Amino acid sequence: MAAKRTPELLPLCHLLKIENTTIETAIVPSGIEVTVTVSANEKTGVEMEALTATTVALLNVWDVVKAYEKDGRGQYPTTQIEAVRVVKKAK
Repeated sequence: MAAKRTPELLPLCHLLKIENTTIETAIVPSGIEVTVTVSANEKTGVEMEALTATTVALLNVWDVVKAYEKDGRGQYPTTQIEAVRVVKKAK
């Protein structure tokens, strides 16, 4: 859903005909890793759609685990979202 709604969230992104979006999650020693692959037959890339979907997936994970980390002051001292990046772009 997040990949398809990218133009609603980011004003300079235009609507694309996304053909497929896959989301893979893995528990790794440093936390949770999310990999999103988006494909479309368009003249432009789908990097923003993949980055949006990745970030929204990580925000969902945060929302689920936040109750377990919250400290006595209501803060989240260790949970963080980091290293969201494009790993590979292919035509």
